[in-house]
Amino acid sequence: MAPRSRSASAPLTFDLPVALLEKTEAARKTRGLKTASALIRLALDQFDFEACRPLRVPHRQISVRVSSRQRSALRRYARAKKVSVGELVRYALEGLPSRPAKRAKR
Repeated sequence: MAPRSRSASAPLTFDLPVALLEKTEAARKTRGLKTASALIRLALDQFDFEACRPLRVPHRQISVRVSSRQRSALRRYARAKKVSVGELVRYALEGLPSRPAKRAKR
């Protein structure tokens, strides 16, 4: 079996927001490149990874108990919205008012 040359390519799969995908396509056309792969290779060659300081939001995994009804609903909504269950839980937590609603007096 012959060794792979250094210029061999391999597939790389990743998600891009639609807006960035549109920008990528426009940049590809502007530069006269034939493929998105060519544009990505160009961007990777020119980017200064040493100076890059990505923003990282610390995460911590927790375990909680929810009812079977809530679990089923979360799974159903996750499939329908094409997001993870965790993302839906984060949305629910972020949407929770910081103070509980006042109860009406009887």
